[in-house]
Amino acid sequence: MAGSKLRFGAFIAPFHPVDENPTLAIERDLELVQLMDRLGYDEAWIGEHHSAGYEIIASPELFIATAAERTRHIRLGTGVSSLPYHHPLMLADRINQLDHVTRGRVMFGVGPGALPSDAFMMGIPVAAQRDRMDEAIDVLVPLLRGETVSKKTDWFELNDARLQMTPYSRPGVEIAVASQVSPTGARAAGKHGLGLLSIGATQTGGFNALATNWAIAEEQAADVGTSVDRNAWRLVGPMHVAETREQARADVRFGLEKWLYYFREVAALPLAPAEGGDPVDQLINSGLAVIGTPDDAAAQIERLEKQSGGFGAFLMMDHNWAPWARKQASYELIARYVAPRFQGLNENRQASLDWARTNRPTFIGQAQMAVGMRVAQHIQEKGTDNIRPEILEAMGLNKKPAAE
Repeated sequence: MAGSKLRFGAFIAPFHPVDENPTLAIERDLELVQLMDRLGYDEAWIGEHHSAGYEIIASPELFIATAAERTRHIRLGTGVSSLPYHHPLMLADRINQLDHVTRGRVMFGVGPGALPSDAFMMGIPVAAQRDRMDEAIDVLVPLLRGETVSKKTDWFELNDARLQMTPYSRPGVEIAVASQVSPTGARAAGKHGLGLLSIGATQTGGFNALATNWAIAEEQAADVGTSVDRNAWRLVGPMHVAETREQARADVRFGLEKWLYYFREVAALPLAPAEGGDPVDQLINSGLAVIGTPDDAAAQIERLEKQSGGFGAFLMMDHNWAPWARKQASYELIARYVAPRFQGLNENRQASLDWARTNRPTFIGQAQMAVGMRVAQHIQEKGTDNIRPEILEAMGLNKKPAAE
């Protein structure tokens, strides 16, 4: 019997330094999703950001619509839609349209908004973002299931609101809530029976909070009569792998400092290690990132499984530490040598190989016996006098005399 299958994907913010052509950078993001589709990755989640210069995809829905036309199998999610920035009916309508356009391949990741600078430009108090996310989720869940909703808050109003089209996915689009250290996402996931996106799963705080946040989601679900599924829990962390650890370390020297600059000087997110020492060593030793081989990547996933108690998908936090060609090679190595370990892809192959190896003497004996029977049958039919000497020699029945 086949066992459980851990899904693999990427969480694409993205992170593009300001010294390159942004049009080409977005095109490369699209090409990455196409590559992932060819390599058999399960999911790609696309971010929404409006300031700070690096995370340059403003509309994950537009990106998903484009990527859907270029791909065949991979599921595509908003990673995440910042709910306080959108009227819930308008956002639900766009997601529902994508559900139909992609024939059910879209996923809806939601959160409060990660960049305070985005909220500042729209006059949204940062302190109100999580409350507004909760209020939006309360209506988005029923809207995306085809229900009629009326609700009034201090920032939106719905009067007998409903989507014109029933959802393509039934009972509705899969929804996942972003979570880092605070219990906000876990509580929302439990309240509505949604998936959980642990974006900072490999940060020290996020890693330590994995089991606690899942327990909070389960408790909240039990309190309100819903349920949460570990299979809908996604953990996110950065990786870059190569054929050797030395090669991986050399690869990331290309763009790591620019990524560190963004998180140390610009983004209000505590992802980068403190200055001082080799940042590659810091990222590896802290457990935040894998910079190594496929074996190192597998060890990180095993570490997360042990800490969390089990989850459904691992998403690589996409970055541009390495040159484009080496980044593509990393994705291919993970698809070829890491994912199969957690998906049971080679269990039957290994069992078949072991069985054939164990029984090899028997099979060789039977094969030789079958050949011998055919040789004997041929000789019986033809007689040795009627068979050319070279054929007899090939059959091992007639040897040339030794040279005198």
